[in-house]
Amino acid sequence: MGKANELIKLIGEGDRDAFQKLYQLFSEKVYNTAISYTHNSSDAEEVAQDVFTSVFRNASKFQGNSEVSTWIYRITVNTSLNKIKKGKRFSFLKFGEQEYDVPDFEHPGALMEQKEHSASLFKAIDKLPESQKTAFILSYIEELPRQEVADVMEVTLKSVESLLQRGKSNLRKNLENIYPNRRKSKK
Repeated sequence: MGKANELIKLIGEGDRDAFQKLYQLFSEKVYNTAISYTHNSSDAEEVAQDVFTSVFRNASKFQGNSEVSTWIYRITVNTSLNKIKKGKRFSFLKFGEQEYDVPDFEHPGALMEQKEHSASLFKAIDKLPESQKTAFILSYIEELPRQEVADVMEVTLKSVESLLQRGKSNLRKNLENIYPNRRKSKK
């Protein structure tokens, strides 16, 4: 049994020190995943708080059928999706004659000179269907192994690969709408 599994067992018995250790192990991952969905630091913090509240309350129910990290990512994705269904905050970015609404946030992983492109990328990701978006975020932003993405999403590995392939194709189309002359100028 891994360290996280031992901590969950102790948390299920009410051990607050174990909860603090689990929080230290996963808080950054939970926050980064949440901000990839919510695009707002205060919303991501709220999601993270909700995730860890849920983990604490449900630790005794964790059966160990998956890795603790998979369980926590699943809670984070579901909590994030519920949060964004309640409403989004956007600002507008103008490219040529067209305006595009882009998330009003800066992902902690984006370098300073890439902030504008990062915002556009996350806007394009937001337009993906929910399952493609989740597969893309967990695979390429959180860099989870494909099998763990499949476990989090409760689908097969083949389904994840298919979602990623369709997601990349749709993402390319979304980005071409934001940067219509980008490919033409590269030729």
